[in-house]
Amino acid sequence: MNQPLPWIEGRFEDSVIVTTLEQAINWARQSSLWPLTFGLACCAIEMMATAANRGDMDRFGAGAMRATPRQADLMIVAGTVTHKMASRVRRLYHLMPDPKFVIAMGACTVGGGPYFKWGYHVVKGVDLVVPVDVYVPGCPPRPEALLEGLMRIQDKVKGHRIARRKDAPDPGWTGPVEDPSVKVEDELPLPHHTGYVAAEERQVVFHHQKLTGKK
Repeated sequence: MNQPLPWIEGRFEDSVIVTTLEQAINWARQSSLWPLTFGLACCAIEMMATAANRGDMDRFGAGAMRATPRQADLMIVAGTVTHKMASRVRRLYHLMPDPKFVIAMGACTVGGGPYFKWGYHVVKGVDLVVPVDVYVPGCPPRPEALLEGLMRIQDKVKGHRIARRKDAPDPGWTGPVEDPSVKVEDELPLPHHTGYVAAEERQVVFHHQKLTGKK
């Protein structure tokens, strides 16, 4: 008998699978992320390339770009965030339903980029406007880098917990939902992919996509 999948607790007969509701919901969420059709500057071109046939973001279940924040659960902030656009970015973030996630794509989005040093109109990092889950550096980052960030979001969704603590108050609790005394802490798994490439000293790596290991 083949080894069962990690999120499956038991298997009976041929067409019956037993798992937990929490793991099933997390599997469905991580396999159906809906990004917001939202781009600010040149990094948005790389985001479009990631969603095109070469990057094929749809194979990760995140190809359904939504034109309204009310139907999106992933915001990819791609481009320079100015002070004028910061309020619009925050407004779009608050319109998105929970649970929602944010990817900061590009050097300008992560830390202001070169425009922050020589300009007065750029925000030094979108994390000052909205909470960021994954940072994708680069100017601009390649589609492979954005896909790596997408997989990090999937890892975070996989570790999301919806259960209550054993010592939590009764079901009639009227406090905040995200109160740490009520909700079980999320389990953030270690990344199951790596972009690290080991190279010998004084040797230029041309095949940057080659995985490390024995030949």
